Amino acid sequence: MPAVEFVNLFAVAAIALAAPLLPALVPKLRVPAVILEIGLGIVAGPSVLGWVDADVPVQIAALLGLAFLLFLAGLEVDVHRLRGRALRQAVLGYAVTLALGLATGAGFGAAGWVLSPLLIAVALSATSLGLVVPVLKDAGQAGSTLGQAVIAACSVADFAAVVLLSLLFSASGGSTGGRAVLLVAFALLVAVTAVVVSLAGKSRRLGETLTRLQDTTAEIRVRAAVVLLVAFVALAEAFGLESILGAFLAGAVVGLLDRDTAAHPRFRVKLDAIGYGFLIPVFFVTSGLRLDLGGLVANPAALARVPLFLAALLAVRGIPALLYAREFGRRPALAAALLQATSLPFLVTASQIGVLTGAMSPVTAAALVCAGLLSVLVFPAGALALLRSREEAAVR
Repeated sequence: MPAVEFVNLFAVAAIALAAPLLPALVPKLRVPAVILEIGLGIVAGPSVLGWVDADVPVQIAALLGLAFLLFLAGLEVDVHRLRGRALRQAVLGYAVTLALGLATGAGFGAAGWVLSPLLIAVALSATSLGLVVPVLKDAGQAGSTLGQAVIAACSVADFAAVVLLSLLFSASGGSTGGRAVLLVAFALLVAVTAVVVSLAGKSRRLGETLTRLQDTTAEIRVRAAVVLLVAFVALAEAFGLESILGAFLAGAVVGLLDRDTAAHPRFRVKLDAIGYGFLIPVFFVTSGLRLDLGGLVANPAALARVPLFLAALLAVRGIPALLYAREFGRRPALAAALLQATSLPFLVTASQIGVLTGAMSPVTAAALVCAGLLSVLVFPAGALALLRSREEAAVR
């Protein structure tokens, strides 16, 4: 067997364990676990203490974590709710987002801060659906008209941003036109796979077999989901597209086919356990290890980019939420703006791809990720306060 050490992976796993325990044990430390995972990764990594390195086992686990993160994000997308007025508003809002993003990216490019204004526009256009939905649930708004409008906007933004990033900035190279053809072919193959899996699922014998094995050591539904995830990731790479697109679409397909969960209520809980229990925290801690915080702090001009990137994120994703003001009122529209401007996982992914492809400098990538950290720390709390104050005012 090859000589592989697990010391660094143990350290990363220990950091992932400590991150959610700290705010639970210290209630005054009201910081999301994902912030602590990245923050502790920065402190333990080469930028500060130099205790932990992202060696091969850590990188492999982090790559699997990224795939699972996008898979679970795709699973959050409810295709059946993306219709009618909510879908039209979401698409219009994303068009406004792209226009604002291109203008913002051009401004940063003119200042010499970014190498690719288009990459900045795409990076700023996404929203962390997995972070937005819990806030809406806490406020009791997930099932409301406002909540559904925000979820639809976040779903469209996440899907479009993943597609654009894979199409325009794939690390595998090739022309954009060639990747567009491959993207269409890949989409057709995904659609065919979804139809085949759907037809197979209607088999009574297969259904009884799945039900019999789903809660045994076979964990057959979980294994099937993992097979679909790995298959779509491998197919995306074979087509010269980013693996994140395959992971996201695998989640969307599973979510589309798995509508009736009455017969297997623990299936999605088990997927969350694999992702959030191990792989996804490793990805975030490793992102902290790789963050070039030293270069960012050593350059005051680069450090000044963080608040400007944060303001750009709020403008690019928040301004389109003003479309809700006439229907829901000013305060709910402001809350929606803050939620839609909450983004971190996609910023981490886009910045890593940008550094890999040479479209973004490591210092700019670090500033962008720091802006994402601040958005997760500040925006959801502000949105929750606005939504709760609206609810209290309605009770009075």
